[in-house]
Amino acid sequence: MADNDNGVSGFGWFLAGLGIGALVGVLYAPKSGKETRDDLVAGALDARDKAQEYYAQGTQAATEYVEKGKQAASEYVDKSKEVAGQYVDKGKEYYDKGRTQWTEYVDKGKGLIQNQADKVAAAVDAGKEAYVKTAGDQPQA
Repeated sequence: MADNDNGVSGFGWFLAGLGIGALVGVLYAPKSGKETRDDLVAGALDARDKAQEYYAQGTQAATEYVEKGKQAASEYVDKSKEVAGQYVDKGKEYYDKGRTQWTEYVDKGKGLIQNQADKVAAAVDAGKEAYVKTAGDQPQA
């Protein structure tokens, strides 16, 4: 027979068994009407107490599951914040590294441009001097 862990179904079978048992008891009991009624009341009270016990157990289990769920969600949120913080820190690190490299490249470019400008200026000055020297060596007409 398969196990059935469903509390509602078990409770339903309990109530059905209680009713059938009470009916059989009434039919075959050699008791007076008052005694039978007292027994039925006692059985009903027992059933009520058992139902309240099942209700309390269900409420307690539900509360525990809710607390476990809240705790798990809180842990996931905390872990997510931590991971997100790590990614933000990595992003800042890469940004700073890129900015530093960009600044270095700009400075190198400025130096290259200045170097080329100095060479061009020197070439222009050399060309002027050569022109002056060549123009000065020729007789004038």
